[in-house]
Amino acid sequence: MPELSRRRALTAAAALAAASGAATLAAPAARAAGHHPGSSPAPFDEVYKGRRIQGRAASGGGHHDHGGGYGVFVDGVELHVMRNADGSWISVVSHYDPVATPRAAARAAVDELQGAALLPFPTN
Repeated sequence: MPELSRRRALTAAAALAAASGAATLAAPAARAAGHHPGSSPAPFDEVYKGRRIQGRAASGGGHHDHGGGYGVFVDGVELHVMRNADGSWISVVSHYDPVATPRAAARAAVDELQGAALLPFPTN
């Protein structure tokens, strides 16, 4: 059995510290986003900046199920959303700006569209 060197001990300690630090940082983000494994966000239906945004449990039959069975719509057009592993949400319109809820994703999309129409997301 090889002897434990100082370098190996420090490398192992650094790896353990990094792994526990990542888990510690991810847990509060998931709690802040209201993420509970297996839970579906509450439905919503509102007018935001003159645009009707809606969110509800998806009935299936659409494209890939990245939204965890949840559909978001802007003026009746589906906004493709995806739930990240940490519980945050992104949309096809604001892909690099994760938000806490599908409602926030819909609002961010309306802000980004600046009055332009949302075009249907191609399924093929």
